[in-house]
Order: sequence, then C-alpha cells, then structure tokens
Amino acid sequence: MNAFIDALAKAQHSAVHLEMRDSYMLDDPEFIAWQNGKRLDPADRESWWRPFLDIVTETIARGVVMRRARIVSEPISDYIRYEYDITFTNVAAGERVRWLPRRQATNLALPGNDFWLFDDSVALVNHFTGDGQCADPDMEVTSDPDVAKLCGSAFEAVWERATPHEEYHP
Repeated sequence: MNAFIDALAKAQHSAVHLEMRDSYMLDDPEFIAWQNGKRLDPADRESWWRPFLDIVTETIARGVVMRRARIVSEPISDYIRYEYDITFTNVAAGERVRWLPRRQATNLALPGNDFWLFDDSVALVNHFTGDGQCADPDMEVTSDPDVAKLCGSAFEAVWERATPHEEYHP
C-alpha cells in the first residue's frame, strides 16, 4: 500500500485504475461482514473505508482526476456485488467509476494484470494469486514507457465503452 500512496502523492494530473477480476481477497473481514448483512450508511461518512477515501479526497482536491474502470462477468459474482454496493463511497469522495461487462471487452487488448497508472507514465501493477489473494510481492512499480502506453490505451478503451456507476444496474 505504501507504493500506491507514494505514487498517488506524486501524481499531478491523473490516476486511473483498471480492475479485471471477479473476486479479490474473499477472506477480507469487510467482505465477510457484508455477506453477513452489514451495509455502509451513506449518512455516516466516518464509517467508510479509511484511510483510502481520505487520500482520494485529498488527491482530487489537488486537481488530480481519479478514474476507476471495472471489467466484470455477468451475472456478477458476490464479490462484485459487494464492490458495487460500496462504490457510492468512492463516488462521494470524488472518484469516477465505470463498469464494463466482460462480453463487451472481447476485442480489447488488455494487460494481464490489474493496474494503476499515474500521469500516463508510472504504472503500479497489482499481483494476485489464482484465488484472489495478494501475491508476494503484491505490486510492482514501473516507468517503462511501453507498459505505461499499453496500460493507458487499455484503460481509455475500457472507459469509452463502460457504463458510469450511476447508470450501471447489474
């Protein structure tokens, strides 16, 4: 997480995130609590995902545009339903979020891993095990221009086709 926070702190104009898995860290206590009926209260901002949402708010206040796109299989998995249910917090913090059904991504050239791309030049590549746990190491940072170009073009292609969170109804 420190590599992410460092890269986001250095971002000057953009931070984009592409997520392509149908589940992540199924042993996450927040996901388990959601499965057991816990729901976030839109009126209780203090109970939301901290410190991440504070960092998002601060970053956007600096003028950095943050966008997230998710490629998802439909019908969506329980984990994606959980993400969908809590995404209102990302949007409230100022992040723009879109969803793309996997069937609509068939002819897109996509990197093999989820990633963040900062200012079109620094990619933070996320690594997960087959069951969605964080791999070791869980991320790598690269300034390789070819990787940045691939990630940037993939993100923009997904973003163009994807449905804004407010309009997506799985």
